[in-house]
Amino acid sequence: MSEKQQQAVITEAAKISFQNVTKRFQVREGRGVSEFTAMDGVNLDVRPGEFMAVVGPSGCGKSTLLDLLAGLSHPTSGQILLDGRPITGPGLDRGIVFQQYALFPWRTARANIEFGLEAKGFSQKERRERARHYLALVGLSGFENRYPHELSGGMKQRVAIARSLAFDPDVLLMDEPFAALDAQTRESLQTELLSIWEQTGKTILFITHGIDEAVYLGQRVAVMTARPGRIKRIIDIPLGKRSEDEDIRSGAEFGALRHEIWSELREEVQRSQAFDRSPVTAKAGLAK
Repeated sequence: MSEKQQQAVITEAAKISFQNVTKRFQVREGRGVSEFTAMDGVNLDVRPGEFMAVVGPSGCGKSTLLDLLAGLSHPTSGQILLDGRPITGPGLDRGIVFQQYALFPWRTARANIEFGLEAKGFSQKERRERARHYLALVGLSGFENRYPHELSGGMKQRVAIARSLAFDPDVLLMDEPFAALDAQTRESLQTELLSIWEQTGKTILFITHGIDEAVYLGQRVAVMTARPGRIKRIIDIPLGKRSEDEDIRSGAEFGALRHEIWSELREEVQRSQAFDRSPVTAKAGLAK
């Protein structure tokens, strides 16, 4: 089988497929307008039911990648396939969890979860049952009548995850959802998320700055280059099922994987920092 035929088989089996995706933006520069390349020639396949983590330096296009997959913007060139079909806009087959909780402050936890179900035409009884189920799934049974201001940061993010899961999307897109939380809450929610993933079998694409988080959560980790963002390498994470009874983060295998990813990422972080410090380089970069 030729290399081209092998790639065709991989793409056909992929849940998500980025195919030579480039994204450019028009930006103002003085009185003129320049073109800024956020992502360039990205190729990435995510398998059905896979937990894929993506890491990269600041400004490398991680969030742009997620926006494109969500259908919130469109590639300048290339295409993104979901189940073999091009993505042309937002859809209920994709749920999104952002870094900020984005909850409606005037609605209770249950009512926040029911919001998307109302748009889909579920009956009141069905909405209540689904909201109750997903609140239990994220460990918030008994908190359904609390308003966001009555919940901790971790609880708010659990509600946001439950809301995204409630309308049963095929794919869950997560843009640094735990970045604003304290370390203990973050690790607790990482474990909760793995449990939810194991129970639901969702395909998850998880954007993060944290190497430890990527290794702990991902079955594979995609490392992106400094801008313009490309996929530098994809690293398998053969840690198997994570157990609450065993702290795999302190193990030698975890440490070795973390070092391997950091070895790939270090040069990109340095390039990104040098780019940000140099006005000349930044100006040249905007013109690419």
